[in-house]
Amino acid sequence: QVQLVESGGRAVPAGGSLKLTCAASTRSGQTYSLCLAWFRQEPGKERERVASIDSDDKIYYAATVQGRFIVSRDDEQHTSTLQMLSVRPEDSGMYFCAAKNWYCQEATWQYPDWGQGTQVSVSA
Repeated sequence: QVQLVESGGRAVPAGGSLKLTCAASTRSGQTYSLCLAWFRQEPGKERERVASIDSDDKIYYAATVQGRFIVSRDDEQHTSTLQMLSVRPEDSGMYFCAAKNWYCQEATWQYPDWGQGTQVSVSA
């Protein structure tokens, strides 16, 4: 089981930037074998993956954020960071960090561990 805590969400004007952080805690004390993924959920909509980085550092970005968001991980600090640049109103939503073993996948049901989320609001 992995405990995840997100932070960094806030209100920001369009064109601005912000950084989200996910702190991971495991029983073994290591995170190198985890896929760490970022999902966004808007009210009334399904949760969708926006970025992820797996245990081999393979990175995925949704087409809507490609070139604007940067995902990274630090397994010494047991964190993942989502750097959000040139944000748009459609980037608004609750951002969740999720974890699973080894390799990242698309569907939410494939991730057994989730954080509580951090809210991002981008104004036009």
